[in-house]
Amino acid sequence: MGANAANALLFLVTTLFDIAMWVYLLRVLLQWSRADFYNPISQAIWKATRFPSDWLRPYLPNVRNINIAAVLMLGVIAVLYIYVVIGILGFSLNPLSVTWYAALKLVAVTVNLYTFTIFIHAIMSWLGPGVNNPASNILWSLNEPLLRPMRRIIPPVSNLDLSPLVVILILQVLNRLLPLPGAFR
Repeated sequence: MGANAANALLFLVTTLFDIAMWVYLLRVLLQWSRADFYNPISQAIWKATRFPSDWLRPYLPNVRNINIAAVLMLGVIAVLYIYVVIGILGFSLNPLSVTWYAALKLVAVTVNLYTFTIFIHAIMSWLGPGVNNPASNILWSLNEPLLRPMRRIIPPVSNLDLSPLVVILILQVLNRLLPLPGAFR
């Protein structure tokens, strides 16, 4: 396979696996943050992740609002992703390294998800402040646990909340510090 075809295939695989991990991660984070279950976005995420998670749920009960079945699915998807990437690139890793890189990939996906949602949340607050819609409600539930502590440290400047900018900056520094090889990002 040529270099361009391998790059295109790697991009496609990474995108599809990242979307799958984002959906399961959103299920875990929305349950953890106690977001409104009756929100249409929550319902869509719940339905998209329903079958594998619900089949495992009798065997893996929730622990403190964390859906262990969805967390297990996240881990399986991450490990599968690492194996697919090393298959495309044509090298091998031992199972311990695969597990380590899968865990780092989950951290990177979580950081990227929070960066994206905080960015969208900030843009929505500038374009339609005070507008109540399903997306803004979900974003508030998801991002408030990260933004609230930063708001205590950094006060608004001329009624401009700078906490999203600071949290995004911290998340991106954390993302750069992850020892995850570029092929797995």
